[in-house]
Amino acid sequence: MTNFLPLVEQFHSLQGEGYHAGKSAFFVRLAGCRVGCSWCDTKHSWDEKKYPSISIKKIIDRIKIAREKGASFCVITGGEPLQHNLDNFCKAIKQMTMEEDQNSMKIHIETSGVNAISGSFDWITLSPKRHSPPKNYFLKNCNEIKIIINEVKDIEFAIQIKKEILKQYQFSKIQDSLKKEDKIFYLQPAWNNSNGFSLAIDFVKNNPDWKLSLQTHKYLKIK
Repeated sequence: MTNFLPLVEQFHSLQGEGYHAGKSAFFVRLAGCRVGCSWCDTKHSWDEKKYPSISIKKIIDRIKIAREKGASFCVITGGEPLQHNLDNFCKAIKQMTMEEDQNSMKIHIETSGVNAISGSFDWITLSPKRHSPPKNYFLKNCNEIKIIINEVKDIEFAIQIKKEILKQYQFSKIQDSLKKEDKIFYLQPAWNNSNGFSLAIDFVKNNPDWKLSLQTHKYLKIK
């Protein structure tokens, strides 16, 4: 466990993707990623040696300010944030944001699911990759699944991932799970990929158990 983390950036904005799109959020982007997706839009975050290690207290000081200004949750992203042990970080967020008149800050994480779990989260966004499949823990415990679509093989991967997730449950529990939206399945076209857009839209039109996720922050030209 660590009390310092390599920080790329932290900022208050709107969540642009998935189930919580449009909500006020504070983002903590950590450096380091060994997954190496060719289409990644944050490749600058891959090499953690380029970024300073910041104390978790300093990071949380900014989280507290953002909360006072309206951020409803904190999103830990990357890079691949679970390359780092987040036990101390998550525990400290909960402790330092707990006040008499309000509960502690909710913590969301965006992960490919390739590393072991650490930390505790109120919402897990799993974005698995074909070339580096996720661990079963995340298939069982994620809240939403977001597959990035570039080509037909990504559609095939999305179908397979859903099958693997449903295998984690007994059939009688699957129906309740889906009705309660314990797991929400998204296809998200890769940015500036017309083929990915067409594939994702056509698939969602014909598969109502999937939803389309767009990077709305990019359309709005906000961070």
